[in-house]
Amino acid sequence: MMETILSRSIRLICLGGVTLGMHAAHAQTDAPAQPAGQAAVVTVTGSRIAAPGAESPSPLQVLTAADIAASGATNLQELLLQNPTIGTPGISRTNSNFSTASAGVATIDLRDLGTSRTLVLLNGRRFVSGVPGSASVDLNSIPTDFIERVELLTGGASATYGSDAVAGVVNIITKRNFNGILFDAQMGETYEQGDDQKRKASITFGTSNDEGTANVMGHLGYSRQGAVMSRDRKFAAVDQYSRMAGVTGEAADAFVIQRPFYSGFTPAGTFYPDSGSFTYDAAGNPIPANTNGTGGAQPTGFNRSAYRAIAVPTERFLMALTGEIQLNANHSAFFEGNYASTRVSTTIEPYPLGAEDIYPSTGGQVPAEFLVNGSYVRNPIVPQYLWDRISDTDGDGARDYYFTRRMADFGNRGSRAERDTFRVATGLKGLIADKFNYELFGAYGQTKEAQESGGQVNVLNFRNALEAIVDVDDLNGNGSRTDAICRDANARAQGCVPANVFGAMTMSPEAVRYIAAPGSLQSVITQTIVGGSINGDVWELPAGALSFATGFEWRKEESRATPDALTQAGLNAGNATPETQGDFSVKEIFVEGRLPLLKDKPFAKQLTLLGAYRASDYSTVGRTNSWNAGLEWSPVSDFKVRATRSLSTRAPNIDELYQAPSQDFPTGIQDPCLGVTATSTGLYDAACRAAPGVMANINANGAFTLNQSDLQGISGYNRGNPDVQEEKGRSTTVGVVWTPRSIRALNRMTFTADYFKIKIADAIVPTDRQYALRNCYAGGNQAFCSFITRRPNAVGANSAGSLEFIDTAVSNSGGLGTEGVDLTVGWADRVGPGRMNTRLAYTWVRNLWDRGLPDADIDESAGEVGSAKNKASLNLGYQWNDFNIQSTFSYIGKSYLDDQFLSGFDLAPKSLGVGSRTYTDLQMTYALRKSTEVILGIDNVFDTKAPPIISGLPGNVTGAETAADVYDAIGRRIYVGLRVKL
Repeated sequence: MMETILSRSIRLICLGGVTLGMHAAHAQTDAPAQPAGQAAVVTVTGSRIAAPGAESPSPLQVLTAADIAASGATNLQELLLQNPTIGTPGISRTNSNFSTASAGVATIDLRDLGTSRTLVLLNGRRFVSGVPGSASVDLNSIPTDFIERVELLTGGASATYGSDAVAGVVNIITKRNFNGILFDAQMGETYEQGDDQKRKASITFGTSNDEGTANVMGHLGYSRQGAVMSRDRKFAAVDQYSRMAGVTGEAADAFVIQRPFYSGFTPAGTFYPDSGSFTYDAAGNPIPANTNGTGGAQPTGFNRSAYRAIAVPTERFLMALTGEIQLNANHSAFFEGNYASTRVSTTIEPYPLGAEDIYPSTGGQVPAEFLVNGSYVRNPIVPQYLWDRISDTDGDGARDYYFTRRMADFGNRGSRAERDTFRVATGLKGLIADKFNYELFGAYGQTKEAQESGGQVNVLNFRNALEAIVDVDDLNGNGSRTDAICRDANARAQGCVPANVFGAMTMSPEAVRYIAAPGSLQSVITQTIVGGSINGDVWELPAGALSFATGFEWRKEESRATPDALTQAGLNAGNATPETQGDFSVKEIFVEGRLPLLKDKPFAKQLTLLGAYRASDYSTVGRTNSWNAGLEWSPVSDFKVRATRSLSTRAPNIDELYQAPSQDFPTGIQDPCLGVTATSTGLYDAACRAAPGVMANINANGAFTLNQSDLQGISGYNRGNPDVQEEKGRSTTVGVVWTPRSIRALNRMTFTADYFKIKIADAIVPTDRQYALRNCYAGGNQAFCSFITRRPNAVGANSAGSLEFIDTAVSNSGGLGTEGVDLTVGWADRVGPGRMNTRLAYTWVRNLWDRGLPDADIDESAGEVGSAKNKASLNLGYQWNDFNIQSTFSYIGKSYLDDQFLSGFDLAPKSLGVGSRTYTDLQMTYALRKSTEVILGIDNVFDTKAPPIISGLPGNVTGAETAADVYDAIGRRIYVGLRVKL
């Protein structure tokens, strides 16, 4: 296999020309210059006190530029997701194809506590959000080749950095004092399919003056990642669905996968006269509709998977600039600038339209004749075959019918988004009285997104186009008195043309132009910060210097997302999405101290106390406070115990406060009433029968039955809450650090073990929809029942009682939390003729829970899909002369389906799950000369397959037939490159 892969790599080089890329460990970065007489000091994430040899009092993991280069990652998210402390991302390339906004954004989520609880910093300062209404930073905006290291601090850090640091901090440190020019580029693609094509090229440059008092660095980069389509992966190429089959003894028998499970919304349309249904064949002849080919008949349904994407294509242009100039011996000015332009496109199948989208007041009954001058006139576009089979079903005296249709005439749905992010930060820093370090800075950032979408229809215009009459008076002036025209004169004046929906691609171009509703979304996010700090040693104590840091910060966040008028009103047959806008400001002061108690004493090589406090005043929730306290104890030189206790506060973001009801189409929802009969006695049965629509369905079918449209047509609204208050997270970490320098055989090893526990009170969360269903029908909780709307009896037995809307709203819930252990082991030494390095990071999650409402039961999710109890990452490397090989093994432990979902079918937790997965990435580099290296990389070397998590199951990402944001649904990928430093 290796020879085949190498051969494919050589072909890539020949086809693509010479490309550039290499291991960042060989890029030279000079140490920052220090003013004369000043000792070298550092500041680590988790503290604002700069001190010689400073270490973090909280668990801290560091990823270096070498790690980034060895991963071959195009954006930082790809690398961070291998770290076991990182949870399932809120947004990524592989879970956002169906997003109505922010598709392709790369966010990060520490501890699976939510992206909003992970604070992302750039050089210790906040970075502007990439997602409207939130604080979520788009990691696409930060060039990987410009990063020196990334520090992951797990545990509450609000006292040090402010709101949003409840789960921890990701601090991205960029290169400094770089001299020279570095060219870097890569190209790659999937080995089997040749998609997911990657192109990456960048140049990093820097220079300093002869005196070393001024330096400037810049970076220009470009990257493109191609699409991965569902149709190109066998496991996702055909629509499928997991449905309840009835448990016969084993939990594994509870669900069956129906493949194909084609959509009943077809381009030819499905038409429902007084009884039965029919569609059209390729020749335009009416035939019985048979969506999935039951009974041996040819299926007439629509395969949506042929149009969907597993990974969205993303293109980025990046620029960064940093500089510093020394004003005198103790003071300097600095500047940071970042700009990112991202282009993302999404693609999904043509719109599935039901007549109720156009005629909501009549339940989708389309008039086939109209009352004109006291008598009924037939709609001429209604074909004779349908006319002969319909009557007046709604009591208005006119014949009517119902239809569903895939609007292929309008092309695929999808969006093209252009996202521009820029940020500047500047300030002064230096020494006061040759003793205290200070910094004053101001920063401004802005993210703009302009999105255009297609494939939607204007339902008002569609209604006009369906209501046609014969032009007996030649009103259109074409000389014919037998053709059809729109019956509304105003509509005709606006270009209305009758719409022929009977058959595939039967609508005229003129009708399509009149009905089409191109969508747009404009969003702007701005962040303004002014801050300052001072730190240093107050006085010298027997055990060391008493150190402090104090400072202030003022910050204002603004966000606005404005869809087009039709989208806001929900008149384009799609998601109704009103404008959301809002802002808030906060004033903060903080203080931090480090008190050394003992040094070089028996059983106390070092004993230090640490503490921090932050007071904040928000324009929204008022005054809040955060604090932390820590202890560092080294009984001997090689062993240290560390512990922290903190209170972190997170104020609600703009969306959580101000989001207007925005329509969504959730997946993985299972109706607990499915299968209920008039006499059944299950957990939900009595409450289900109390719903009139459900009972009407039971009376008509013998048991509550859902058709395909019901299963695929659940909608709902997401909304904010202006009364929501801040949440408070209490975290505890206790750990040990062992660096056995005194043991010769182990003196190159570092070992850490840390216990963590985070509990968030009054957590700001949206109500989980499946959780709301269970608690409404199992417990009769009216707070949850208020989120649920079922279709009434009036729609007929086929859909009566089916779920129409399941809403969700933000509230201060009963809380959430997590508890577990992190282990890391690092070792590097000479082995044989070369040098070996290895690092293992392992996380065991004891529990991960949330409570939907203060009086609700705890929902435990540790061990469920997306939140595995056991995760690990192992890095192994070996360098021998000019040859270097690095490998990464990423492990995701066995996981189970959501217990709330399983309980809906009377199945025990952990009764259904998927096995563990291990992914292997490999990179080899060879130094052609001192300044040049070539690179060959293979991701997912053994082409490990993602587990099947089919539509209808929790964790499924629509179109992928697996949890594509957890497991690798793309497959084996290879890349090659070269890097040159001049």
